[in-house]
Amino acid sequence: MPPKPKAAPSIESSPEAINENLGKRVKKLRGDRGWSLEELATASGVSRSMLSEIEREKANPTLTVTFRIARAFGLTLQELIESAEASASKIQVIRASDRAQVYRSDKQCEIRTLSPINLEKDVEFYEMTLRPGGTLRSQAHFEGTREFLTVEDGSVRIESDQNSEELGKGDSGTYRADVPHAIVNTGKGDALVFLVVIYR
Repeated sequence: MPPKPKAAPSIESSPEAINENLGKRVKKLRGDRGWSLEELATASGVSRSMLSEIEREKANPTLTVTFRIARAFGLTLQELIESAEASASKIQVIRASDRAQVYRSDKQCEIRTLSPINLEKDVEFYEMTLRPGGTLRSQAHFEGTREFLTVEDGSVRIESDQNSEELGKGDSGTYRADVPHAIVNTGKGDALVFLVVIYR
């Protein structure tokens, strides 16, 4: 599996999360005051079309534009940004259709990351489809790393150092991943497995 990623900002404090929720926050503040888009445009000096784009989360406003909007509501820039950040959902969803989560896809296997790739974490979660005859071989990870695997469909062989075990549908196994290890499809069709990597 891929090496453990370096620390990254939490999703709640990332610029992307703030921008996504700024539109909702601006729309709510405007609604609380009973302002039309035209009235907010007049108060802020930001065009009506730009405000509309921001509220519909179609635009990423510049610092200057965000400052003007904050001032129109009688807020500091920091207060507006912090309120947008606080309104962000603390639930992060990974959609099945999100191809950005696909870590690898080739003739051997397809690996999809089910844990947020932008967060620092000690646990990683993957969905993996091994093609017939497909093998995923990995070098040793950090000392103390273990992997937990569950077979959803098909059959596989787990190899860890000099040890190996055969698993079928519904079976689970755990093994050292701080030594060379492999997951081998031993069936005639695709093998679907779920893999959890735990770093220590």
